[in-house]
Amino acid sequence: SIEGKENHPVVHVSWFDAVEYARWKGRRLPTEAEWEYASRGGLINKTYSWGDDSNLSLYANTWEGEFPKNNMKMDGSESTAPVKSYPPNSYGLYDMSGNVWEWWLDWYDKDYYRVSPEINPEGPKGPLKMKVLRGGSWVNSIEGVKIVNRARNLPHIKNEIYGFRTALSPQ
Repeated sequence: SIEGKENHPVVHVSWFDAVEYARWKGRRLPTEAEWEYASRGGLINKTYSWGDDSNLSLYANTWEGEFPKNNMKMDGSESTAPVKSYPPNSYGLYDMSGNVWEWWLDWYDKDYYRVSPEINPEGPKGPLKMKVLRGGSWVNSIEGVKIVNRARNLPHIKNEIYGFRTALSPQ
C-alpha cells in the first residue's frame, strides 16, 4: 500500500521501468559520472555527499544498528523516509545518499574506471550483464552511503530498496 507514502521515493522499479518513465517524461536516467559529480556537490576528497561527518542520522536515511536484527532508527525511519527529510547538498540536491539505491544509465564493469576517460566518462559500452546502482539505501550502514561505493544488479530486478531519479539532457 502507498497510503502515507505519497512523498516517499518510488521503489519496486526495474532499470527498464525507470528508463521508460524517464522517456515518458521527456527525460533520461543520469550517467554514473553525472551522479558522482552531482552527489559531491562541489566538495573535493570528501567521503559523503555532505562532507566527512559520520553522524549519518543528520544527513541520510540509513540502517543504524545491527543488521538485520536491530535498526535503532536514530534517523526516525524504519524504511524509506519522505523525500527532502534531510538537508540538501551544496548543489541543492536532496537524498543523494541513503533512502534508496538509484538506477543509473550505465552498464556495470568493475574495471571501467581504470581505463575510462578522466573527464565525463560515458560508461562502458554494453550490453553487459548488470546496471549500476549508487547512493546506498535505508538498509545500508555507513559503508553503503560513501560516494565511492558502487553497486550493480540485473536490469529487470525490482525491490523495496531500488529507485531512480531523472535528468534533462542539455539543450
